[in-house]
Amino acid sequence: MEPLAPLGNSKIQTANTNLSRSISLSVVDRNGNEVLINTDSTDPIEIIIPRDPNVIIPSMIIQNVTTSINSAPHNQLFSFHYINITNTLSVSVHIEIHPLETNISYLFIYKFDQIPQLNTSINIIDGWTVFCPFNLTNESMYTYFIDNQQTFGHQSIIFGLRELNTTENNDYCFNSSILTPPITNERFNFTENYEVRIYTSGCYYLDKSNQWQSDGLRVGRNTNYYETQCFSTHLTTFSSGFQILPQSVNWNYVFANADFIRNKTIYLTIICVSLCYIGLIIFARYKDKKDIEKLGVTPLPDNQKSDEYFYQILVFTGQRRNAGTKSKVHFVLSGNDDSTTIRTIADPNRTIFQRGGIDAFILAVPKSLGLLNFIRIWHDNTGQGSSSSWFLKYLIIRDLQTMEKFHFISQRWFAVEKK
Repeated sequence: MEPLAPLGNSKIQTANTNLSRSISLSVVDRNGNEVLINTDSTDPIEIIIPRDPNVIIPSMIIQNVTTSINSAPHNQLFSFHYINITNTLSVSVHIEIHPLETNISYLFIYKFDQIPQLNTSINIIDGWTVFCPFNLTNESMYTYFIDNQQTFGHQSIIFGLRELNTTENNDYCFNSSILTPPITNERFNFTENYEVRIYTSGCYYLDKSNQWQSDGLRVGRNTNYYETQCFSTHLTTFSSGFQILPQSVNWNYVFANADFIRNKTIYLTIICVSLCYIGLIIFARYKDKKDIEKLGVTPLPDNQKSDEYFYQILVFTGQRRNAGTKSKVHFVLSGNDDSTTIRTIADPNRTIFQRGGIDAFILAVPKSLGLLNFIRIWHDNTGQGSSSSWFLKYLIIRDLQTMEKFHFISQRWFAVEKK
């Protein structure tokens, strides 16, 4: 199945399926000159365009309306079907309905671009018919045809179907004089399922610009899977389109069969996946909070409110095994102009000096220390077990007034049991 190919400089992009041959028709006189033929719409030229004889026609799709509709409470009066006819070129719509019980009659209604409504208080439909058993084809199907002149300018067709009750069947199938559809406010009940197949067909011609057009052509109701009946008022090069539409989702059936007893495996899978997802969200949120804590900057606990000069201290703990410590860490920072007293690095709200961790602190001093020369740093070995020792990788100290950085490389253990 290939798209209807543009010819020459045609830029038309369509979803039509070209399964037919192109046919060129013209009338010439004795001298070989083409004779212009024009007719009117009341007496058009009939053209039969054959399709690929090897095209595979898919089977009809069953509609489980007896279980999906009758077992579920609802307020619908019809079983609705949606048909997408969005197209650059106009198409006709062919609807085939095969009842599994051939003695059943149906009311068929449709509306372009919206859901049809038919009850005692509202009548919003574009067409209707009654399918009676004597309307069945040789293949035991009801058929309905909407030509391309009716569908032109529309995006969709929604049709509804319901079974007729005994009274309606007697009134409409044995009395052809009734000109209005049967109307009820009662929810429908299907006694048997049915099958549906829907396809579209189109008639196209090449204009003087070598572009495919469909205006002025009408698809005939004798169109079938293997040929398209076209009516035209002129002669030129013709082709046809054909596409069997995929079945839309029957939500009535889906929700009617969505109970837990019938779908234990599906529901248990969804529950397990949902619980895992919620657990992962909680875990991820917990880790996010921990990351925020790690990225936070902590003022040293022994900073004085009167101090007005600030340094940022970044402490990088190594990646070696048991590199982190829980011992109390102290330091003295010295510069050209001054030195600090013994200061303590601590944070009451988070764990610091973890293996591979980066911890940030704010040091406040009365005045600038000048160019930093060295830092003496140690811990009191009060951590328990392996948490007593510490592997310090390096420190970065930044003067927050001048934004100047000072790097102090350590790359060594602070431990009494290690060398």
